Amino acid sequence: MIEAQVLATPDAPALIFAAEQLSYAQLNARANQLAHRLREAGVGPDVLVGICVERSLELVIGLLAIIKAGGAYVPLDPDYPEDRLAYMMQDSGIGLLLTQTSLLERLPVQVQSMCLDQDGDWLEGYSTANPVNLSHPQNLAYVIYTSGSTGKPKGAGNSHRALVNRLHWMQKAYGLNESDTVLQKTPFSFDVSVWEFFWPLMTGARLAVALPGDHRDPERLVQTIRQHQVTTLHFVPSMLQAFLTHPQVESCNSLRRVVCSGEALPAELAGQVLKRLPQAGLFNLYGPTEAAIDVTHWTCTTDDVLSVPIGRPIDNLKTHILDDGLLPAAQGVAAELYLGGVGLARGYHNRAALTAERFV
Repeated sequence: MIEAQVLATPDAPALIFAAEQLSYAQLNARANQLAHRLREAGVGPDVLVGICVERSLELVIGLLAIIKAGGAYVPLDPDYPEDRLAYMMQDSGIGLLLTQTSLLERLPVQVQSMCLDQDGDWLEGYSTANPVNLSHPQNLAYVIYTSGSTGKPKGAGNSHRALVNRLHWMQKAYGLNESDTVLQKTPFSFDVSVWEFFWPLMTGARLAVALPGDHRDPERLVQTIRQHQVTTLHFVPSMLQAFLTHPQVESCNSLRRVVCSGEALPAELAGQVLKRLPQAGLFNLYGPTEAAIDVTHWTCTTDDVLSVPIGRPIDNLKTHILDDGLLPAAQGVAAELYLGGVGLARGYHNRAALTAERFV
């Protein structure tokens, strides 16, 4: 999908980070060179490749290259404690890690590493042509680890089929075009980052990458939104609340889409957003790590005075409210939400028993 967009708009701006910018053709060429290097290192379908990189041009190039090579990326947040990084590196079984020179000494496990911030000509001998696609729809695109709030973190592997379904639905629902700029600010260890990275690049929009740490700073976010004329961004509700405390929120009048997920969205907060950013749509999404990002959606309105629903399933997904016997629960009875359809993860990495228990 991204390669088709490169053919359609090769000279259009694709990726922005601080004062740096790459066109669609430039981004594709650099990702292709790295993808060919990864193929040479043995990366192919269902091969997991770790990536521990700060937000940067190199991060986006690295993610694209892993997928172009046929592999699946495992995000390793540089801000994580060493013991968590060590566990994830060992549990995932990665044989190759993409990183940056400044992070090498902080990595707790020795594994074959490739620094993406080497001198500019380190990939000079590799082709800029698109690699032949080796992936099938059911191959893994990424493995993201759960928070570990109920025990050891678990790696949930999502397929290309699930990811493409999710991105196609989002484009149909919210329609980006070449006039849009999406801000990538979610730490890439959370699956919201997946649509932030790839949705704009398949639609001709611009991907603006926030500086490391800016996702926690309302002042910097306001500046970045205004500087890059951001039209689309994501917030967890608690950060959205902090963002709304900034006195110049109303100056962010380029915003057209504010997407929320990750926590329950309070109705009062939704009302504040609609009042202070009246030109922007507010969308509440829900989904666990065990599915490709989100599985339900709701467009917020001023009628949501008591609570904000999680909404209805996205395309090719189903939701079922079932009792302990896996039968439809009666209205008003406490029950569990079950998900079905093409958006489900393939399962938990290296946890066959848990996968069999949770994926019924």
